[in-house]
Amino acid sequence: MNSKEILSQLPYTKPFLFVDDISRIDENGVEGTYTFDENLDFYKGHFKDNPITPGVILTEVMAQIGLVCLGIFLVNDVFNKNTSIALTSTDIEFLKPVYPNEKVTVISEKVYFRFGKLKCKVQMKNQKGESVCTGTIAGILRSSAKEDRTALE
Repeated sequence: MNSKEILSQLPYTKPFLFVDDISRIDENGVEGTYTFDENLDFYKGHFKDNPITPGVILTEVMAQIGLVCLGIFLVNDVFNKNTSIALTSTDIEFLKPVYPNEKVTVISEKVYFRFGKLKCKVQMKNQKGESVCTGTIAGILRSSAKEDRTALE
């Protein structure tokens, strides 16, 4: 499965799609980028006259690139529109602000993937190569309940 196929499988659309490109992906991890458009709605109210990207959005970018894209790659033969992806835990340390129009790179390393649960060590870097935030993210990938019942019949 190549990066274009993975991007087409993401269960998000604009304005909540935070993946521009996947530069590397294999069974052990993924690296991808996103550029924060200055016209995104949250900049209008997140620090009047000095907009910065909210930590929850930085976490979402790391989850979309570092967890969801990798999860799609790992289960490519069974991933479809009935597959659910749910975030189960995050532990993120925020080190530097991210401003409008800034491009970030997310680097994710798989810690484990078993019983449908994927846990990754993630890091976000700015264009200068400085760490913006780092931590771990985990989530569950599973098929819908209807599909589960059909498989059992």
